[in-house]
Amino acid sequence: MTTQQPDHKPQTWPTAARARVAPVLRVIARVRRRRWLQTATARLLAWLAIAVALLAPAAVLARLDVLALPVERAAAAAAAAAAADEPTMSELTSFDDYPVHQSPELIAHAATSDRHFYDRYYFNLYPDSHDLFAIFGLGQYPNLGTTDAFIDVRIGDKQHIVRSSKPLEDRADISVGPIRVEILEPLRKLRVVVEETEHTVAMDATFEGSIEALLEPRQTLRQKGRIVFDTNRLAQTGRWTGTLVVDGVEHAIDGAGTRDRSWGIRPVGEAEPPGIREGMIVLPGMWNYYPMMFEDHSIFYICHQDDDGVRHLVQSERVWNDPSREIEDLGPVEWDHDIIPGTRILTGSTLRFPKVGLEIECTSILPNYVSLGTGYGIDADWRHGMYHGPDLVVQGLVLDVEEIKGLAQYGIIDHLAEFRYDDHVGHGLLEHGFFG
Repeated sequence: MTTQQPDHKPQTWPTAARARVAPVLRVIARVRRRRWLQTATARLLAWLAIAVALLAPAAVLARLDVLALPVERAAAAAAAAAAADEPTMSELTSFDDYPVHQSPELIAHAATSDRHFYDRYYFNLYPDSHDLFAIFGLGQYPNLGTTDAFIDVRIGDKQHIVRSSKPLEDRADISVGPIRVEILEPLRKLRVVVEETEHTVAMDATFEGSIEALLEPRQTLRQKGRIVFDTNRLAQTGRWTGTLVVDGVEHAIDGAGTRDRSWGIRPVGEAEPPGIREGMIVLPGMWNYYPMMFEDHSIFYICHQDDDGVRHLVQSERVWNDPSREIEDLGPVEWDHDIIPGTRILTGSTLRFPKVGLEIECTSILPNYVSLGTGYGIDADWRHGMYHGPDLVVQGLVLDVEEIKGLAQYGIIDHLAEFRYDDHVGHGLLEHGFFG
């Protein structure tokens, strides 16, 4: 259905009247988009002001342009107050009907007021052919009032990205525009859907864990008296089935991948003034995160080591597909990394676990430079938790790997990798970052 505007003839005001009313019109033009001028009463007052202007002394009219700025400031303050009275999330949301509260607060309100509180999903997926590596996730940021999601597929020499963001209204809603997560069986089976849009990625894939979900060590970092990291995370290796469409080509997925769920405090949203932490890196030193999937077990290796050799977070565990077998602590790890000269990009690693006599050779197959385009911190215009306005925003990018890796090497890099030890050959995620 189409509509047409009525055929109005333009109104012509006498020149003298236009000259007297012009200052009033300029005031109204400056504040016409403010919330307080959207009501019928306010519009009536505006027309009354024009009528008064036709009779007001010239000296009064000359003052109106000077008065316009304070009026605009008052309007902006009124709009801000009105927005404060309208919370992004309603007072009660659907999860308040479930016995899941951890404090007297509503589910919509985190138990901490820290603006960096977050709750998010991370997934990666690779077919058995290893010709592509997809990374995708969804996060909620209750104290920022936002939620966002992304998918990033490395295939050939390109990375295809779809990303979306919207205000957070109900934490039970784990969808952001075309991207949604469905929990089919908690801690075991999940479905992730990326609906078809004008952009280059669509997907419908289901993950089923090969092991029971594993709670990783809690990560806590404090700088100059302030908690900058305080997170819990569960991790799981498993199999994916479904379809993935990239740039018009459909790929049948029968492959593997890993996922994690983390929540707590970490830097998210718009950058804030650093204050006493000026020049400090939030996660200094080396970050390694290697969840590896073998035929009947998985190995999880984490090492965050700062420039002084202090290890703030470590994990080295073997988890069997058979839940009746106990998780094995592999003990302290020694590492050697193979780095492309002149860069911060790994081609592989050797991990040694002297306590159990284990040595694992790790080889990169396909790196995904996930720090660009997805919200992981390098882009100034798209960060996890950043507010992009009151409406849903969906964007698509196609990035050339050779063009972006020079900058992306300063963030996290996620590799699809092969892992070998003894007679075992497995695959999984080789994630690293070198900061400082």
